[in-house]
Amino acid sequence: MERLGSKILELHKVGKSFGDKVILDGFTYNFQRKERLGIVGDNGTGKSTFLNLIHGKEEVDRGKVVTGETVVFGYYSQELIKVDEDKKVIDVIRDIAEFIPLEKGRQLSAAQFLEKFLFDRSMHYNFVHKLSGGEKRRLKLMTVLMSNPNFLILDEPTNGLDPEGIQEIRDLLRGLANNGTTVFVSSHPLSELEIISDYIVMLRKGEVVFAGKIEELLLAQQHVIITKGQNQADLEKLVSIATGLGHTATIRNNEVHVQASADFAATLNRAAFDAGITLAQLSPQVPNLEETFFEMTGDK
Repeated sequence: MERLGSKILELHKVGKSFGDKVILDGFTYNFQRKERLGIVGDNGTGKSTFLNLIHGKEEVDRGKVVTGETVVFGYYSQELIKVDEDKKVIDVIRDIAEFIPLEKGRQLSAAQFLEKFLFDRSMHYNFVHKLSGGEKRRLKLMTVLMSNPNFLILDEPTNGLDPEGIQEIRDLLRGLANNGTTVFVSSHPLSELEIISDYIVMLRKGEVVFAGKIEELLLAQQHVIITKGQNQADLEKLVSIATGLGHTATIRNNEVHVQASADFAATLNRAAFDAGITLAQLSPQVPNLEETFFEMTGDK
């Protein structure tokens, strides 16, 4: 894998629209070597367009994208692999290369590479049409990696994978980043992005509401207490109680989310009891990416 130079990828006041729909407006960001960056936003906010802008599949309307001379993109999309369905699994890999080069002169054979992606020897001579959707996604990711990219773009890389496959992808992405690859991931499950990524870009209707380190973002957030009563009617009452005690509270997924530290839980419990509400749940939560995204974007 060719090392990345000092300049990786720079976005300078980038703008992109489709008619009246703004995807990006004046966005600036400098990608770094070894960075694991995630992008999050609701459907239709432009995540896929963002990914396409980065590797040149879409043109920007305003601003500029500056790509380093040594950057080699690898792009993993959600589409299933396009290959002859009657081809054997190992031949899909061998058609690209018999051996996969690693650092310091090491290499993997096609068979060893397949095993690393959970294709045991008994599967190597299976036909592609016999693979499950998740297996085809793993095979596609292998073909992307065989181009030795040093800037890897992945759109929903764990979609359709079983828990073992998901863990393998997580470990792989960490290893690639540690060896110098820049990794940029789009994923709907925010819990997955929190595990995979160190940095995050949050999109909302053409606006970048945050771009930076996940750790710093979460440290700046208030803690949350999740609670609910035994009856549906208790939700609005709990919101009123928490609000009356000076805390912001919202209803989400039939639960009340109160922005408060764990110490407030006892006070909330007593106030609910005095109001005749028996709590079915009272759970202080450490700030996480999903909760933070909802609070910052105003989505519920």
